[in-house]
Amino acid sequence: MRLVRVGETTSEVGRDVRAALTSWGRGDDVAGGVALLGVRVPGFGSAVEAVVLLPRGVLVVIGVDLPDPAMRLEAPLEDRWRVDGWPIARPDGPVNPAANALGATAAVAALVRDKQPRPLPVGTVVAVGPYVSRVDQPAVDLQRGVRILHPEPMTLLAVAKDLAGHSRPCPIDELRRVLAVLHPGTTLTDEDLLAEGFPDGLSAEAGAERTTILPLIPGRPTPPPPPRRRPRLWPVAAVVVVALLLVVGIAVAVSADDTPTRQPGDTGTAAPDAVAFAGRGTTSSTDCAAHTDGEVKAWLERNGCARLIRGRFEATTTGRRAAVLIGVLRFTGSSSAAELRSVLQRPGAGTVLDDDGAWPDGRTPPFPSALKAAGSEGNSVKLVQVVWLDQPTAADDPVLREIAARAMRITLSG
Repeated sequence: MRLVRVGETTSEVGRDVRAALTSWGRGDDVAGGVALLGVRVPGFGSAVEAVVLLPRGVLVVIGVDLPDPAMRLEAPLEDRWRVDGWPIARPDGPVNPAANALGATAAVAALVRDKQPRPLPVGTVVAVGPYVSRVDQPAVDLQRGVRILHPEPMTLLAVAKDLAGHSRPCPIDELRRVLAVLHPGTTLTDEDLLAEGFPDGLSAEAGAERTTILPLIPGRPTPPPPPRRRPRLWPVAAVVVVALLLVVGIAVAVSADDTPTRQPGDTGTAAPDAVAFAGRGTTSSTDCAAHTDGEVKAWLERNGCARLIRGRFEATTTGRRAAVLIGVLRFTGSSSAAELRSVLQRPGAGTVLDDDGAWPDGRTPPFPSALKAAGSEGNSVKLVQVVWLDQPTAADDPVLREIAARAMRITLSG
């Protein structure tokens, strides 16, 4: 962990935060990453104890000083805190000392979304001191990605490791775009960042993204696409006549392998080499539940989300056209995104609706029968739905699966 002192501590417990981060040492043997200490977050207006940029996530650390050490702290985000059963008296302050924590996290999350095509998850740590033995938090606050704790080295490390499961690490070029806003005067070299676990952007790992194809029919698994068959190569004999016969035999074999007999309406078995996407409009809403159905709608009515962005696209490949609906549900914490994604993976759990009227050409694509794929994008959940415009849609269509996988790479702004 590389520590960069940008400003002073914002609380007494901030010294404990810095000591905990320092104890991890440099390099990625323990955690890796860059911690900007005392940095002022654009869009928030005040400094925070630290913004910790990890290879697979971001932690926003806020410091809160308690009146005295405590054995037990009851710390809900939207109600008064209690220390050892006694409410904290602060009549001239916010509802509780962590009232501004989510605002700082939202500002950092917006910055990360703006500077990264597939943004990292952003979590919140409220560091409390001078000492707290036990912190009780409501489950709903934990699901929002907020952790309130005394900043000992191992407790902070446990939160950092919660972000280590993100499918794609942050490459150096994207990290520098974030650093350029948070700390324009950074002198960290590429060698420094490589040593802290950030890839150079050329590795396959840096471009990886986790995608799940969801079943079209409840309980019916979607089989993987069959491998493409390749022509077999035979050795060429020395005798001219035998060589000619072998050449003819190879030509027949290739023709038989690569030109299967197709019935009318057959969609083919090989994934397309090229897919062209044409935009058909994008919408954005903060009422996420209003544009979903099923269990997804019920979950969003209970938990909410920061924003729902929907994009319509027409995909063209091998002379056929498909309608694509991409829905991105953005959250302030990675835990909420992970929970919603687990809901989406249940058969028949519901989906994002295409309820903005007819498409520009007057069509209404039959998305209820679409092939669906879900993926993660930082603190967001991305849902892709693909349906043929000119023929029936099948759950095991490898061409639609490939279109869905490529649509997952499209970034929606908003």
